Amino acid sequence: MRVRGGAVTGKTGGERRIGMLNGFAAYGMWGLVPLFWPLLKPAGAVEILAHRMTWSLVFVAVALVVVRRWAWAGELIRQPRRLALVAVAAGVITVNWGLYIWSVNTGHVVEASLGYFINPLVTIAMGVLLLKERLRPVQWAAVGVGFAAVVVLTVGYGRPPWISLVLAFSFATYGLVKKKVNLGGVESLAAETAIQFLPAMGYLVWLTTRGESTFTSEGPGHAALLAATGVVTAVPLVCFGVAAIRVPLSTLGLLQYLAPVFQFLLGVLYFHEAMPAERWAGFALVWLALTLLTADAWRSARQSRVGRFSVPNVEKSTSAAVDA
Repeated sequence: MRVRGGAVTGKTGGERRIGMLNGFAAYGMWGLVPLFWPLLKPAGAVEILAHRMTWSLVFVAVALVVVRRWAWAGELIRQPRRLALVAVAAGVITVNWGLYIWSVNTGHVVEASLGYFINPLVTIAMGVLLLKERLRPVQWAAVGVGFAAVVVLTVGYGRPPWISLVLAFSFATYGLVKKKVNLGGVESLAAETAIQFLPAMGYLVWLTTRGESTFTSEGPGHAALLAATGVVTAVPLVCFGVAAIRVPLSTLGLLQYLAPVFQFLLGVLYFHEAMPAERWAGFALVWLALTLLTADAWRSARQSRVGRFSVPNVEKSTSAAVDA
C-alpha cells in the first residue's frame, strides 16, 4: 500500500468499501452513544466511568489474548518516558469520559456535541502554541471565527461553554499525547485502562462496601448494561482501526464530523434541549469555521497531489532532453 497526496493507493475496491463501512460504523456509534448512557441510571457518572474503565480493560485484554499481541507491552514497560505519556493520556481521557457521561445524563448533549465540533480548532491552536506550527491564512480565519463563536455562545449561555471547552481541550491533549506515544488503538486503550483499572476497581469496591453500588442492587439487566460499557468503548475503536488503514486520511477527516452531527441532532430532536437564536448563531459560526478548514484541507491536498505527479514528469522531460 502507498499513500499518495493523502489518498490510499494499492487497495482493492472491496477493501475500500470495508474501510468506509467501518468508518461509518465507528463514527456512527460514537455519534449515537448519548442514547446509551441514560440507560445506566440510576448509576451516577463516576460509577459509570469506573465501570467503563474496568470493563474496557477486560474486553481489550481478551481481544489481545485472542490475537496474541503482547510484545508491545514489554517494550512499553522498558520505556519510562512513553509509559509516563500513557499515564498522562489515561488521566486526560478519564476527565473527557467522565465529563461526557455527566453532560449527557444531565441534559447537556448539545453543549457536549459542540466540544467535538470545535476540537479541530483547538487542535490547530495547540499546534501553534505548543508545537510552533505555522498556519495558512484560511486556518487563521477559521480559528478567529471559532473564537467569535465561543464569545457568542458565552453570551447565549450566560457563561462560557465550559463543558464544550473542557471536552475539546482534553480530547485535543489526548490526541497530542497519543501521537507521541505511537501505539495502536487497541494497544493504547489496553495500556491506558490498565493504568485506570486499580483506581476504578478501588472506587467500585468502596461503593459496594457502602451499599451504594447499583451493579449489585439494580438486578442482572442493569449489571449487564454496566459491563457492556467495555464493548461500547472498544468496538468503535476497532472499527476505526480497520478504516484508518483502508481509506484516505482526508476521508476520515470528513467522517469525523458525523459523530458531533449525530450528537447535536439527538440533543435537539430526541432530548429536546433548548436552542435559542443566540445558540444557533454560535453553532453557525462554528460550522463556518469548520467549512473553512475543510475547504483549505482539500485545496492543500489537491495541490500536494498535483505537485507529486508533476515533479516526476519534469524530471523525465529533463532526462530525455539530456539523452537527446
